[in-house]
Amino acid sequence: MKNNYANIASEYAKKETAKVVLIPVPYNGTDSWQKGSDKAPQAFLKASESLELYDIETDSEVYKQGIFLADAVSENKTPEAMSAAVYENVKTYLNTNKFVTIVGGEHSVSIGTIKAFNEHFDNLTVLQIDAHAGIRKEHLGSKINHNCSMYHASQVTNLVQVGVRSMGHIEKTVIDYDKVFFAHDLATDDYWMENAIEAMTDNVYISFDLDGFDPSIMPSVGNPEPGGLFWYETLDFLRKVFEEKNVVGFDLVELCPNEHDKTSDALAAKLYYKMLSYKFELEKDDSLGIDENDFSTKKNKIGKFSDDEE
Repeated sequence: MKNNYANIASEYAKKETAKVVLIPVPYNGTDSWQKGSDKAPQAFLKASESLELYDIETDSEVYKQGIFLADAVSENKTPEAMSAAVYENVKTYLNTNKFVTIVGGEHSVSIGTIKAFNEHFDNLTVLQIDAHAGIRKEHLGSKINHNCSMYHASQVTNLVQVGVRSMGHIEKTVIDYDKVFFAHDLATDDYWMENAIEAMTDNVYISFDLDGFDPSIMPSVGNPEPGGLFWYETLDFLRKVFEEKNVVGFDLVELCPNEHDKTSDALAAKLYYKMLSYKFELEKDDSLGIDENDFSTKKNKIGKFSDDEE
């Protein structure tokens, strides 16, 4: 029998009462370089068992909102069959009003996920944090490929891309330069976070490819690229997104576990829990009538988390 997420008590892991659903998708059928992202959900879950479940920054224990670990989507005969199975699973849980999260697997798992979210939520923004543009219409004869992970989103949603530093020439014909924040520009633009958020609609789905991070802190990914984001600037950005927008769900993809180095597994596990902490701490503050300034004051009392908060 599978363990609960992070070995939380069963009272917080029940499907009927949990606010959060975690769907593992162990798939790497279209990865083009390093293989192994099919082992990512297992490595992520193992690392999550070592998490401290109290979050200092938000002064919360978000697991008490309930996190149900769903059965893994194991369909892997073809990319199309996998994507269809992911779509159906996500759609089922969205229809029960759960906060649905997905841990891949490679980035093609996001195609079916985004389709389900776009059907469920009006005027959806997909916030893609990624080293790669991922907006080829098709690759190797298929539209379900990690190189095509965001093409569908670019056509049917409001796609905002952050951290991109690698793309093919053909993608220049599709990319919306007003809504892409290239990695080389982030280093010199003090207002990129505000500008990216301004480009979003109210409802936001986050697709987080872990190669969006710099490989110095996240080496275990399928397609590493130098020049990526770092931990605290990423948290600063995510916190602002959760504060200012209605984040409706998210995925974490492209972890490629290294059996000799578990630091990337730990980062993925911590990031997932951080994102949940931001989501539900802010919802709690809203229900209590606490405004954004009060929340910022509390964060500053607890500790500083980025250079611009010093």
